[in-house]
Parts: sequence; structure tokens; C-alpha cells
Amino acid sequence: MIKVGDSVPKLPLITSEGERISLPDFKGEIVVLYFYPKDNTPGCTAQACSFRDNHEKFNQLNATIIGVSPDSKESHESFKEQHDLPYTLIVDEKHQLAEEFGVCKVKVKAGHEYYSNQRSTFVIDRSGIIKKAFLDVQVDGHVDEVLQAIKEID
Repeated sequence: MIKVGDSVPKLPLITSEGERISLPDFKGEIVVLYFYPKDNTPGCTAQACSFRDNHEKFNQLNATIIGVSPDSKESHESFKEQHDLPYTLIVDEKHQLAEEFGVCKVKVKAGHEYYSNQRSTFVIDRSGIIKKAFLDVQVDGHVDEVLQAIKEID
């Protein structure tokens, strides 16, 4: 499991646009990597829109926002379009990235167990090192915490 001070993993990733990337591709940039459970659910939509509404503040700090959920490329495309999200979403259908970051959790609903992302955010510096981890995030006020964390590492 990755923790603060570790380098980002070199897993191959697919974006909502179908592009193949990996986190080390972003060396030289500050990255805000946020994990969320599911597209188009109330909490996840509020979280995504909060990052969207503050996108210019992140741009001013030269920070790239990337969202991650286990939803499909098609689901991400629809989610981005419906909510006008100006940043990349990563397709993590097999929870590989979430497991690397230790945020894939077993949940139970109606007696049925399933895997889901714990709402979490990681701030990664220009060298690809995890500088801050926010686990079990509450949506309200979270973007301000992330912006402050970026200012502290930059």
C-alpha cells in the first residue's frame, strides 16, 4: 500500500477519453488524485462538481486534477459531459489503482458484499512523490483543504 513519501505506481491506466497513461507521466506537475465510489451518485457528483467549480484555482497553482472510480469509460464520458467536468477521469474497473493506494474497501449493502473506493484524495508533488493523503473524505470543505496542501508543498 502506498503512503505519504512513496513514489506513485507505474500502473498502466486508461482515461475517460481512452488515452493510455500512467501517473509517472505527470512528473513536473502537481497532481491531485481523488478516488470516489461511483459516477452520478449524490456525494460523488457533489465532489466532482466541487473540483470543477474550483478548477481555475487549481490551474493557478499549476495542479492537475484526476478523478478515479471503478466505472467504465462510457460511464465516465457521460458523467464528464453531464456535469461539464474539465479534468481527466481514470477507469479503474478492477480496482488496481485503488488497491495500490489502499482505498479499495469491502462494503455491504442489503447483505451483499462488494468492493468500492473509499472517498480519498492524494496530493502528488512534481517529482511524483505522495505529499499528502486525505482518507475518508467529507465533501464539504475538502477542496479548500486540498488547495491549502498544494500551497504548503509548492
